[in-house]
Amino acid sequence: MFGRSKPVVFDRYASRQPRRLLPNWLWVLLCGVAIGAGALFYVLENLMPPRLSADATIRLREAFDSATQERSRLATELAQTRKELEETLARNERVSEELKVSQRNLGVQHDDVEALLAALPADPRGGVVEIRAVRFAVDGDALGYDMVFASDRAQSAPLAGVMELHVAGKTAGGTETTVSLDPVAVKVGQYAIVHGSVPMPGGFAPRQVTIRVLDRLGGKLYGMRVINVK
Repeated sequence: MFGRSKPVVFDRYASRQPRRLLPNWLWVLLCGVAIGAGALFYVLENLMPPRLSADATIRLREAFDSATQERSRLATELAQTRKELEETLARNERVSEELKVSQRNLGVQHDDVEALLAALPADPRGGVVEIRAVRFAVDGDALGYDMVFASDRAQSAPLAGVMELHVAGKTAGGTETTVSLDPVAVKVGQYAIVHGSVPMPGGFAPRQVTIRVLDRLGGKLYGMRVINVK
């Protein structure tokens, strides 16, 4: 404890020795940051797609907004078109149902007509073509007619022929005579309903009509009947 003390040496120049400003670990960190920044810059400039300028960015934004508006408009039009399509389909369905009902009614009416035609009295003269029913009407100098023809022959196509009307009556001067009116083409299947009118001489008053159905003018006679004009 009371031994000899060591002398203390005072160096007046010790304070002038250089000091290290930054530790080694901080230098390493700074170097790593610099290397990372350089690598990032290299990647951005050489490997990544080129960056857009401000003008290009504005144009891209405007194009995106325009595309968004166009998509919205197309979606609205699509919704409207879908609505119209649904309405059209519904309308077509109603029309289809109405058509089916009409076809059923037409079938019933056809059956009724077939029954009425079958109930008509037979032509007393018979023939290939029977003249089942006849009605004449005088309209001025024209003779109107409604006729029902029938044929019992089984055939794949209607029987084509010509109808001649020979009308007995009085002329305007009161003379009894018979005139032949213009021939009319006819087609007869199982049944045929024929309507029409033919001109007569001026002032002629018909009394009786002979109806002749032939295969052609001057040809084979299919059927004939004499009917009084009332």
